[in-house]
Amino acid sequence: MKGVLLKDLYIAKSNILVTAVSLIVLGFGLSFLLETSALLVLAPVTSTTAVFISITSDAGSKWNKNVITMPVSRRQMIGEKYFFYIILAVFGMIAALIPCGILALSGAQITLQSLWLYGSIGMSSTLLAGSMSLPCAYLFDPEKSQIVFMMSFMASTGMIAGLVFLINVFLAVKEHMSMAFDIVLGIAAVSFFISYQAAVKVYQKRDIV
Repeated sequence: MKGVLLKDLYIAKSNILVTAVSLIVLGFGLSFLLETSALLVLAPVTSTTAVFISITSDAGSKWNKNVITMPVSRRQMIGEKYFFYIILAVFGMIAALIPCGILALSGAQITLQSLWLYGSIGMSSTLLAGSMSLPCAYLFDPEKSQIVFMMSFMASTGMIAGLVFLINVFLAVKEHMSMAFDIVLGIAAVSFFISYQAAVKVYQKRDIV
């Protein structure tokens, strides 16, 4: 799977670089209007677009039909996309932390609690969206999968709101904000793992085009 991952990184390297620079510049720009740590909500979402660029590229070049003849299982093929998705989400978080760290050293009021809170929200949204959009990327054609990709992030926002309301029944969210979103993050991580397992089972018997 390492070779497949390196292939995707090579294809998406320009997109990854542009995303990183954009997040860093946006972070400094936001410092004049909002709390810079709020960028952590957006960072992992924007950075994962490279996964769908790689999937589209695979479909256009018929990569999946060729690689299936090599000693690479379908589980590895699907798993690589999920792993690539997580790598890019973490990369986006790191890129967003750069302006936060520089501004904090310059005296800006940025706390670890706010970084963790916004980071939890951003990563939860990203994992929930990925659990919906990644399986569909192989089910639909590239154009439709891009639409699903965009809609999945809107859906994940609604899911997070619903989870927060549900948690609030058992735990006062306003008084335990960090704990509440830690629970949401845990649920999102479990959802992402279940999505991976389901995708593997579905595509073990399905032709990948």
